[in-house]
Amino acid sequence: MNMYNQPWIGRSLVVVDSTDATLLGRNGTVVNESRNTVSLLEGERTLVLNKASITFTVGNSDVAIEGAMVSQRPEDRIHRTYRKA
Repeated sequence: MNMYNQPWIGRSLVVVDSTDATLLGRNGTVVNESRNTVSLLEGERTLVLNKASITFTVGNSDVAIEGAMVSQRPEDRIHRTYRKA
């Protein structure tokens, strides 16, 4: 099972690329995920990020996930098959 299919809530997330330069390098713990967004806990703040505009890594994985590829509900994403990029 690869990182695309694992649950992300409770894991650390790091933004490695974004269409918005202010989001580069943002990191935190995933506290919620919806079809189009992922919510991070950064210290005491909750930051809601649009998946379509970011590329990120989850946990200690080296796999960079393009948010636009995973714009489904988390329960649907877990059972989906993704092609290797």
